[in-house]
Amino acid sequence: MNEYMNETGKHGFSKKYLAEQTRQLSIGIFGALLYAVGMNLFIVPVHLYSGGLMGFSQLIRTLLVNYAHMAFGSVDIAGIIYYMLNIPLLYIAFRKIGRRFFVKTMICTTAMTIFLSLIPIPATPIMSDDVLASCLIGGIICGIGLGIPLQMGCSTGGTDIIGLMLIRERRNVSVGKISLTMNLVLYGLCLFLFDISTVIYSVIYAAVNSIAVDKLHSQNIIVEVKVVTNEKNKEMEKEILAHLERGVTVWQAKGAYTDEPKHMLYILLSKYELPHLKFIIHKHDPHAFIVVNEGVNIGGNFQKKL
Repeated sequence: MNEYMNETGKHGFSKKYLAEQTRQLSIGIFGALLYAVGMNLFIVPVHLYSGGLMGFSQLIRTLLVNYAHMAFGSVDIAGIIYYMLNIPLLYIAFRKIGRRFFVKTMICTTAMTIFLSLIPIPATPIMSDDVLASCLIGGIICGIGLGIPLQMGCSTGGTDIIGLMLIRERRNVSVGKISLTMNLVLYGLCLFLFDISTVIYSVIYAAVNSIAVDKLHSQNIIVEVKVVTNEKNKEMEKEILAHLERGVTVWQAKGAYTDEPKHMLYILLSKYELPHLKFIIHKHDPHAFIVVNEGVNIGGNFQKKL
């Protein structure tokens, strides 16, 4: 793979590749920080429960504190419990999804656990008189915080890992849908432990969070790209195949006005890969004509990537 090769052509990590991975990881960690801010400042103070694995972690924390009468001081141990529950999922990520995804996810999950433990939870909710506003604001912030790492090719653990594995197999599955489905089990348990208003507001938060995640997780958005170029450029085709690992169909065409021969490339890929594709095309043919159709429905053998 060309992106894994250094300037001398030998196999290894180029400086450009390492810089890009560092950038993605840094942005992913920022997303983890954003999630922790939304959770500790808006959701936890109003005693609501997040969805997915974090929700189960909060539920275990509540059982330990209220029913087992275990004291943990001012530290919210939900993040620590979340990290412990993620260990088997991280192992699956290493085996099934890839080493690069595993490393970045492990770092982001560790960072999120630290942020959740360090960011102070206000004694009085910021939106003390409006629980619904806390649901909406917290859901949007946390959803953005979860979606950012997914855009960067990693995640903050939990049901994200399960969802990312399933979208490789089923095209009508998204990370947000998986999280929302698993929440039915979580909030069913909450009905037996808490009042109905807590469950209702928690479900509202989870729904807003799920929508925000899917809006940012552009890997679920498939685009159809047609490129009209004057010259058949084998180097451009090879670079698309090598860097994006996407198939390219070449059509022979002719300009109706100029009567000149044209070459049309037909490519299907994820929306988050589109900027890279445009960069490759413009590098080889600055005058290429590019047509993009978003959200197309695809049947057959199309690989969804992380």
